[in-house]
Amino acid sequence: MSSISEIDEITRAAGGDRAAQAALVNRNMPIVFRVAYRMLQDRAEAEDVTQETFLRAWKTLPSWQPKAKFSTWACTVAVNLCRDRLRKKKPVLMDELPERVDTDLRPEESLESKQALARIDAEIAALPDRQREALTLCALEGMTNIEAAKVMDVSVRALESLLARARRGLRAGLTADGIGAKP
Repeated sequence: MSSISEIDEITRAAGGDRAAQAALVNRNMPIVFRVAYRMLQDRAEAEDVTQETFLRAWKTLPSWQPKAKFSTWACTVAVNLCRDRLRKKKPVLMDELPERVDTDLRPEESLESKQALARIDAEIAALPDRQREALTLCALEGMTNIEAAKVMDVSVRALESLLARARRGLRAGLTADGIGAKP
């Protein structure tokens, strides 16, 4: 969708056009939810953040200035809401990581593959918050470095540094577990 039609859609949504509002939600909710879920590691919390993001969007739309894509703006709101929740959340210490709930059942996947994916998810979750944010936005959600830097409110250079540290940490953790080891 071109930026002209997105601006038109935002204008119509701000004016109360339910179809335009639904289109914005349908197109942007999946990325907002995935970003929130990756940051919070809790489905219910991620759903709450997603809902709050769109509630804020409807309040802000009448005065919204198209300085970035709507999805970038929505992810910025979601990331900030997640940071607020993480600050308020007290750490829960566990002896073991909880088992990953498999929401995408594919019988053709082997047990080793599922275990490897669970370990990768655990390693991503173990990254420091800012590194996990950068990795989630760029590598997992496909944002450009410029878009992700705007969402995180950092320079592109700082984002690239966070990405490099996240990838090194992820690689080191996976190599130590034998997942990323080369034969």
